[in-house]
Parts: sequence; C-alpha cells; structure tokens
Amino acid sequence: MAADAPAVLNLIKLSVGPRDVAELRRAQARRLGEDPPLRHWTRMIPKRGAELVDGGSIYWVVAGFVRVRQRILAIEAGQEPDGRARAGLVLAPELVPVEARATRPFQGWRYLLPDAAPPDLPAGVTEAEGLDALPPKLRRELRELGLI
Repeated sequence: MAADAPAVLNLIKLSVGPRDVAELRRAQARRLGEDPPLRHWTRMIPKRGAELVDGGSIYWVVAGFVRVRQRILAIEAGQEPDGRARAGLVLAPELVPVEARATRPFQGWRYLLPDAAPPDLPAGVTEAEGLDALPPKLRRELRELGLI
C-alpha cells in the first residue's frame, strides 16, 4: 500500500441474539427478504462513514468470538420512532468466515483498523464446521489455550 493511501476502516460489533453463525445467517436472510437491502440499524452514526464504505467491513462477534465479517456497502440516514437520527449500515449478504478471535463484551460498535482485524479463512474453509456445536464456555477455553 502506498504511504499516502488511506487504510481500510472496519467496524466490530457484538451480534446480540444469535448463538452461532448459522443463526445470524438465518436472521439476516429473513430481514433481507422482508425489507431489502440488508441493513443493520445503529443509533450511533459513524463520523468516518466515507472510510467505512471504501472497502470496509463489519466484523461480527458471535458467542464471544469474532467469527465473520460483511462488507459495508453504504450508510443510509434514518430516524428512530422518537425522531432521533440513526444510521443504516447497508451490508453485503455474504458472511465471510474469519479466524476466530476471543473478544470481551462491549456496547455499541468500535472502529477496527486493518492490522487489528482477524484474517479471512481460506476459500471453502469455515470454522463453523464443528465449532458451533461446542458449548460457548468450552470454545472460549479452547481459544484461550490456543487450540482453536
């Protein structure tokens, strides 16, 4: 990358509700079918939105681990029922598996720089094969031991 080229900016966010990637995929497919395009609504409007839509992704934390990412295609302005502003992150429907990384809980979303983002898994490899069948506590312990 050239010295003056901007780095891709990403977000990291807890996936609240889904207990595994398959459940996240089903929930998003349902939302996409009901009200396309696929959006994730947030009350906090990213101030660095232009950087996010220039190749950035949202990295989803599922059951304590960063597991997948989705490209951020656009950011739409919206409004809460009470009139407050909100932002709709328009997402590509594809969930791209990434190297699982344990993450402590946090609220909202955070910016995630490329050097801190987990790498994508090789094409055709999904960590969901078997990992989602393990209890969350066991997954955390195995990850902390460096075994997954």
